[in-house]
Amino acid sequence: MDLTRYPYPSSRRVVLGSRAVLAASHPLAVAAGAEILHEGGNALDAALAMAAALTVLEPTANGIGGDLFAIVEDGEGLWGLNASGKSPRGLPAERFFAEGRLPRFGWPAVTVPGAVSGWVTLARRWGRLPLTRVFSPAVRYAREGHPVAPEVARAWRRAARVYLGLKGPEFEAFKRVFFPGGRAPRPGEIWRSEDHARTLESIAESEGESFYRGELADRIAAFARKTGGWIGEADLAEHGPLWVRPLEVAFRGGRVCELPPNGQGVVALLALRILETLGLARYPGEREVHLAVEATKRAFAEAFKEVADPEQEPGVAERLLDPGRVRRLAAAIGEAAGPWPEPDRLPGGTVYLAAADRELSVSLIQSNYMGFGSGVLVPGTGIALQNRGAGFHLDAKHPNRLAPGKRPYHTIIPGFLALPTGERGAFGLMGGFMQPQGHLQLVLRLVLEGLNPQSALDAPRWQLDFYERALLLEPEFPRSLSLALADRGHPVRVEPEHGRFGRGQFALKKGPLLLAASEPRADGLAFAL
Repeated sequence: MDLTRYPYPSSRRVVLGSRAVLAASHPLAVAAGAEILHEGGNALDAALAMAAALTVLEPTANGIGGDLFAIVEDGEGLWGLNASGKSPRGLPAERFFAEGRLPRFGWPAVTVPGAVSGWVTLARRWGRLPLTRVFSPAVRYAREGHPVAPEVARAWRRAARVYLGLKGPEFEAFKRVFFPGGRAPRPGEIWRSEDHARTLESIAESEGESFYRGELADRIAAFARKTGGWIGEADLAEHGPLWVRPLEVAFRGGRVCELPPNGQGVVALLALRILETLGLARYPGEREVHLAVEATKRAFAEAFKEVADPEQEPGVAERLLDPGRVRRLAAAIGEAAGPWPEPDRLPGGTVYLAAADRELSVSLIQSNYMGFGSGVLVPGTGIALQNRGAGFHLDAKHPNRLAPGKRPYHTIIPGFLALPTGERGAFGLMGGFMQPQGHLQLVLRLVLEGLNPQSALDAPRWQLDFYERALLLEPEFPRSLSLALADRGHPVRVEPEHGRFGRGQFALKKGPLLLAASEPRADGLAFAL
């Protein structure tokens, strides 16, 4: 039985409820959230249960040592949380400028993990249950083991080609934990990590104190000193998340909200403003897809030049969304394919989840960046550290230049929307630079094509691949559309690997009705009460 081959398209339906809805990329993560709901938790508790569980169930895309962003709506307003970490104070940036490269793996690209601080901050503000209860399903999955899901197994197998070849003492614990026996686990094979379970228990019992100022912090810093890293106790103790005001753009009678930089959510908003200026009124026709692609190119080009740490480069979003700038960008779009932006970063892996009940809506995303992250795992803890520092520039004049004590350009973005038909709530999609492209396409499918959330997720997607200079199309796009885009000068390539086009989720409200939808390109599901 081949658990990774499905020759025919699957068909899912929108899930409806009246008490709560959940959606995530792994069914056992959704089960963890549902368990917490049945214990009396709210949507925030369920979201954190899913988030903690995904560090165990889908370590190919996130971990305890990653970052987190979230948008929460309660009865008082819409709130944004930026729980991304900074580069270590002791990072020798001059060395990497001189070498002209920053390695993607190992200590050079490791930044302070922010996800744990995000979990704790959200729980303190909106949580109903103690973290010891909320994290209990994740602890159980780690301690007792769980069968590796089919799509996770595929990602794990692809990662083996990269991580098993890493050499050095800083990588040995990582390979022992995630590649026991020197290989990736197969679909359905049981994987467990007692170290991971104990660390989650410690975080829950101490409400994050052990991670930033206690035993776990000491172990992280000690391993860095031993193996050539720069994160110290002070870097961890000084870390704190930022409360931020979500950005908002009106589009065709609806509203789309994203978090401000250092994330790239502003790319989706800028592209929507360009398309609104161009008068885009339907989708997906050949000309409409062309305009959406070109608007996205120009939005990325602007973001690549300016997005950086908000504490060091304030006002970026306001400049990018300035009406005069939007008009200039829109006027530059013609009937043929235009120039490509020049990124200085690499794509990565992420998990996105959504939850809602009658009081709260939660849009949450977390990531280790490039799959498992840096390849550095602190022995005895299960903490795989992110490599988010690879998002810095090595141009000394760039706002996002590499420097100590600084947050890099971030790819992960939670979304929130209000549709002209009355639905509102959390939406998002993981996948490096695919994320704002996916947000844009989901909004266009919902608002202009009139699809429901599940159909919007099912619909074929395109992606600008900046490194291969190709416009990737899923095979389900009509051949006539592919040819018409090629005739406009787009370097079209049909891409059969659906995993490259992101994995999204929805949790929306309309009056007393709750709706959820989950990505068909992943293992996950939507759940309702």
